[in-house]
Order: sequence, then C-alpha cells, then structure tokens
Amino acid sequence: MATPSETQTSSSSSSSLPLLDRVAIVTGASRGIGRGIALHLASLGARLVINYTSNSAQAQLLVSEINATSSSTSTATTTPRAVAVQADVSDPDQVKSLFDSAEKFFNVQPHILVNSAGVLDPKYPHISNASVEDFDRTFSVNTRGAFLCLREAANRLKRGGGGRIISISSSMVGGLKPGFGVYAASKAAVETMIKILAKELKGMGITANCVAPGPIATDMFFSGKSEDDLKKVVDECPMGRLGVVKDVVPVVGFLAGDGSEWVNGQVIRANGGYV
Repeated sequence: MATPSETQTSSSSSSSLPLLDRVAIVTGASRGIGRGIALHLASLGARLVINYTSNSAQAQLLVSEINATSSSTSTATTTPRAVAVQADVSDPDQVKSLFDSAEKFFNVQPHILVNSAGVLDPKYPHISNASVEDFDRTFSVNTRGAFLCLREAANRLKRGGGGRIISISSSMVGGLKPGFGVYAASKAAVETMIKILAKELKGMGITANCVAPGPIATDMFFSGKSEDDLKKVVDECPMGRLGVVKDVVPVVGFLAGDGSEWVNGQVIRANGGYV
C-alpha cells in the first residue's frame, strides 16, 4: 500500500507530467511545427517516436536533445525517451513499419499520433496553372499520408481511454487565398476524414481532432515568399505579427492529454484571428 508521501509524489508527477510514459508518434517531426510538437510532448512526459522522411541528421539531433533533457522524467527504465524512425507517410508499408517500430522499441501500444508531415508548393500556383505533378505530390503527402496514418492509428492506438489522434491542418482551409487552392483542398480532405473518424471510433476511448495553424514562421512558410508577401500577411493578422511554433504546440499538448477528452471531431484554428 502506498504511503501518503508516495501518493502525493505520484499525484504531483501526474499533474506536472500529464503524458508521463505515454508513447507519441509525431510524423514530420525533424523540423518546423512537428519538431516543436515533439519537444513539447516530451516536456509533458511522453516518449517520442520522431518520424522523418529524409533529414536523418535533424531527426537524430532532436532525439539526442529529448533524451538529454528528459532523463529525469522517466520511470525506472533504461530505454531512451525518444527514437527516430524513417518512413514515407505516403507509403502504406512504411507507415505500418513506423507503428511496428514504435511498439517494438517501447514494448507498448502507442497512445498518441500527431500527423504533422506536410508539403506546400512554394510556387503558389493558381489552379489554372498548377501542374499535375505538383498536385499529386501535395495530395500524396498531405492527404494520402494523413489517411494512411489515421487508418493505422485507428487500428493500433491503445484502447480504453487516453488514445489521441491529432492531425495538423491549415487555417488556409478557411482563408481560401489565391495560390493555395491545391494545398487548401488537400487539408480540407483531412479535416473531413478527422470528423468522420471521430464518430467511427465510438466506444474505443480514442479522440480525433485537427489543429489548423495560421501563418507560422517556419522554413516551409517562408519558402517562395517576398518581403512584401510577408508584410501583407502580418498586416492581415489582428495580432500584428506572424505566429511562431510555440503558439501552436500548447494546443496540441492539450488535445494529447486527458483534459481534452470532451473535445472530439473538431478543428481548432490557432491563427491569431487571421481567419
């Protein structure tokens, strides 16, 4: 039987580390918003599977950072807190392998999926001159990739409570700006899948939601934009600035925890009033 001091310590740990030892898979985690999400979930006690497609160096650097700073949050185990796993989310076999790797490395079913992998065409073509090749690439990663990850998570996440599926969408689904037709359409499809998936997971104790950031200062956002483009975006935002990664990650952290259980099948826009 636990002593009062042990009970108090356990309660304190659960409140300060609400995701203690839960396993989270974060796709597209080697940079940008995905990287920030992985760091934030680790700070809440989660164990991380850092997915990347090609940038092994950045992924391994992130793993080292998490393992170096999270050693004090672990229960009695010598298993590292984070591991990097390469997988192309548009390939069903590689997505399955990603989940297999998570289970094998941590010896438990994953609890959380954050689907953050995504691409944006830096040419910002109008629909009238968008190439089929660029359309296919955008939908291959943003929509097919999300579908494959959502499907695998629906079948592989821990049942009975605490299961969380979170997909990163975009406020451009509401912004509807010229030059973003293909990108916004690829994300709109994901939002629709999430809303239906939440209902299909009835009785499993797994929630499914989207977080839809507005303009966030990442390499992907800056690519292909001029100084005038950036100034216009800032002028259009009621907060008078670009968003930063730390504006988005607490929303994901909330949805990943127990306190968000009553939030299900929703799209939460984090954009400073941009849309």
